Amino acid sequence: MHTPDLDSVDYAILDRLQNDSRIIAETIGSQVGLSAAAVQRRIKRLRQCGVIAREVAVLDPKALGLPMTFIVTVEMERERIEVIDAFRRQVLADAAVQQCYYVTGAADFVLVVNCRDMTDFEEFTRRMFFDNPNVRHFTTSVAMDRVKVGLTVPLNGT
Repeated sequence: MHTPDLDSVDYAILDRLQNDSRIIAETIGSQVGLSAAAVQRRIKRLRQCGVIAREVAVLDPKALGLPMTFIVTVEMERERIEVIDAFRRQVLADAAVQQCYYVTGAADFVLVVNCRDMTDFEEFTRRMFFDNPNVRHFTTSVAMDRVKVGLTVPLNGT
């Protein structure tokens, strides 16, 4: 994927969009000194080149009956590509996994998981780890508080 050349106006548009994707082009335009049509053209280009990957609604898991967040580190039995790829597919298919990172260090993966309660989490661990012969070890931390949750990217061009 080609990394586009972004100017300060692109960064200003991205800053506004990543904080509120429902903001209208007219409002952005008045803030960055462009017409609504020019803002729409830039947003279209940013989507096409992959700078804007997705536009989603951010939901509160607690409000939806999923008040518990778990941070899980996973160590695989073998570091073979087919084992790693199989675990990636398993993670992608499980709705409880909110985020997954393939990492360096003692663990192979770090997962962020939302569940209703400890029973729900135990069911998750059985299907994800105990039933998987390629998982050597996993360690769980229970989040006490959601201090900062987000996917905003620091924008150096602003």
